Order: sequence, then C-alpha cells, then structure tokens
Amino acid sequence: MANIEEKIENRISKIVDDLGYKLYDVQYAKEGKDYFLRIFIEKEDGEITLDDCENVNNAITDILDEEDYIKEQYFLEVSSTGVEKMIRKEKHLKENIGELITIKLFKPIENSKEYIGKLIKYDENKLTIELDKETEIEIERKNISLIKKFYDWDK
Repeated sequence: MANIEEKIENRISKIVDDLGYKLYDVQYAKEGKDYFLRIFIEKEDGEITLDDCENVNNAITDILDEEDYIKEQYFLEVSSTGVEKMIRKEKHLKENIGELITIKLFKPIENSKEYIGKLIKYDENKLTIELDKETEIEIERKNISLIKKFYDWDK
C-alpha cells in the first residue's frame, strides 16, 4: 500500500502546493470492509478550515479518478493534520527534532508501552528521546507502533 501512497503523493503534491497548502501526508488504509484515502494538509498561517479541505478535494478528485491508482472503491478524506499529527516519515522526524512526541510500543520497555519525550535524534534503527533533563531512552524503530506530536491538553 505504501507504493500507492507514494504515487498519489507524487502526483498531487504540486497541485496542493499551488493551492497554497502543504501536503503533509497521504495514507491509504482498509478499515473493516471499507478503504480510505486520507490526505493531510497544512498551511503557513496555521488553521485548516472546511473550505480548505473542500478546495483540495475538488482539485484532486478528478485527477485521482483519471490516474486510477486505487482499483477498489474508497472514501476520500481531506483534513488537517491536527495538533497531534502522526509522524510516519523521515521528513516528519527531521521536522520534529527538539519537539515533544508520544511513542507507543509493541512491546514494553521498563514496564511501559508509551513514552512522551523530546526527540533528540534518530537513525534507521532507533530513536532517542529525552524523558527529562537527566534521562534519555533509545527505542528500536521495529518496536514502535505509533509516533505522534505531543500536545498537552491540560494546559
């Protein structure tokens, strides 16, 4: 499925840019019996509105139909990344060096399957996060089920 995501991202990236947005991510997933193509957008001044999503949707729908990358029937969703945006790609990791992130694990480390910390560095095998001023932890990438930007909802 990643191949479909890459093809779609390559095809629509310039279109989204020309509309004044940044294409953050493309996700294609099967949930239950349904397929979803999710397009996540951002813009310089911040907040994405419903009109923004509609503009992008209208600009890419016919192109996606013409290209016919996806043979199954699917639902197209265009939305903002949200404040707790997913971190799935190398470029997302690079953008979030020094930022607080949440990492969920397949297998616990020291009895925990979730960590919140500042992303210090990463390579193809592991991530290093700072939990506090004195504690860093290295996490193998193959043990990571989810990474997203941390937002403190209690502020």
